[in-house]
Amino acid sequence: MKFYNRDKELEYLEKIEMQSKQSAQMTFLVGRRRIGKTSLLQKSTIGRTALYFFVARKNEVLLCEEFVEEIRHKLSKEVYGSFLSFKDIFGWLLELSTHTHFTLILDEFQEFYSVNASVYSEMQMLWDKYKESSKMNLILCGSVYSMMNKIFENSKEPLFGRATQRINLKEFSVQTLKEIYTDNYPNYSPEDFIAFYTITGGVAKYVELLVEAKVFSYNAILNHICSEYSLFVDEGKNVLIDEFGKDYGNYFSILSLIASSKTSRTAIESILGMQVGGFLDRLESDFGIIKKVKPIFSKPNSRSLKYQINDNFLSFWFRFFYKFRSAVEIGNFEYLRTIIQRDFNMYSGKILEKYFINKISLEGNYSQIGTYWEKGNRNEIDIVAINEIEKNIEFIEVKRNSEKINLLELKMKSQNIVKMHSGFNFIYKGLSLKDI
Repeated sequence: MKFYNRDKELEYLEKIEMQSKQSAQMTFLVGRRRIGKTSLLQKSTIGRTALYFFVARKNEVLLCEEFVEEIRHKLSKEVYGSFLSFKDIFGWLLELSTHTHFTLILDEFQEFYSVNASVYSEMQMLWDKYKESSKMNLILCGSVYSMMNKIFENSKEPLFGRATQRINLKEFSVQTLKEIYTDNYPNYSPEDFIAFYTITGGVAKYVELLVEAKVFSYNAILNHICSEYSLFVDEGKNVLIDEFGKDYGNYFSILSLIASSKTSRTAIESILGMQVGGFLDRLESDFGIIKKVKPIFSKPNSRSLKYQINDNFLSFWFRFFYKFRSAVEIGNFEYLRTIIQRDFNMYSGKILEKYFINKISLEGNYSQIGTYWEKGNRNEIDIVAINEIEKNIEFIEVKRNSEKINLLELKMKSQNIVKMHSGFNFIYKGLSLKDI
C-alpha cells in the first residue's frame, strides 16, 4: 500500500531534523501498536543518515551486537573493541555526534525496562554531559502508552524533562481513510465503507491488511476477519496485554461492558460486583484507551457522564471477539459471523455518529462539538455543533436509515438548550449512511 497522509507529522519531523543540526534534539513518539510509527520514521529519514535500533526483549549483549552492525552499515565506520552495554554504545554515538550529524531512532524504547532498566538513568547522565555539543537527532519511539508516559512525564524518572518534543501519532483521519478506500474500491456502498471504518478505525496496519487482501465489501470484511487464520482474532489481546499485565482480566471485563453499551460506572459495577473507579481512571489517564463523555453544556463537576472506548477496532474486538470468546476458542467462526451480522446495524449506529463528529470537526467551522442528554438519558441528541462567532447551533440526528430521521422530535429534544441560548440561530438536520 502506498504511503498516505502524515504530512503534518513529516513537516514537524523535518523541522526537528533542521534544529538538530544546530543542537541536539530528543523527541519521543508514542502511538498504539500498528498505528504506523515505524513507517512514518522510515519515510522521514529517506536520503538522510539514520540509525534504526529495535529494542527487542533479549540479552543486552546480543542487542548491542545488532546495534554495532547497524552502525557499521549506516555510518560506514569500523567499530573497534567490544560493546557489551547500551551505555557504551550511546556514549560512543554521542561523542561522534559532536562532529557528525545523524539521526538515531530507538524503536520500542520502553522495552529497556525488560532488558536493563538502568539504561534510562545511564542515558540521562550521558545526554546531560553531551547535549550542549551534540548534533544528534534522537527519536525515542514506543507503543506502550503507560510506560512511555512514565519514562518521560513522571517527575521521578531520570529522563523527565529531557525531551524537547513529543509526537502522539493518531489513526488516519476519516478524510484520509475515505481517500484510501476510494482509491482501492471506487464503487463502494456506504454500508461497505462504514464496515471498513468500524473494523480499521483508521489504524494503518489494519487498513493495509484489508487493502493488500483486496477485502473491501461488508461481507468480504466479515468473512476475512471471522476465520481461523485471521490476524484480527487475537489482536485485541496482543495490543493490550503488555499494557495491563497481570490485571488484564479486570480491564478486559470493563472494556467488554463499555463496548456492549454499559457505559456508566454504576452499570459496570452492578454487573461486576466490584468497585471499578481506579480501573476506569487508569484506563483513561495511564493507558489512554477510554474517555469520559459528558453532555455538551454540562458543568465541569457534573456527575452525568459515560465512558467510551477511543479506538474503533478495540471497541469492535471487545464487543464481539472477546464477548464471544468461547465460540472463538472452539473455532466456531460461523457462529461469530452470524452474531456480528445480527447486531452490526445497531452497533455501527454509534460508530456512524463518531464518523460524522470527526468529519464535522475537520471542517473547522465550529467552536464546540458534542452529544447531549438529560437526566435519565432523556432528550438524547446525537450531535450538537456550536459556532460562537456566527451564533449558530446545529442539532443533528444520525440514523443509518434516512427515513427514520424525525426533525420534529429533534426540535422537541432541543427545547431546554434553545431556552438557554437566546440570540442564537438554530439549525436542525439529519445525517445517514447516504451522507458518508
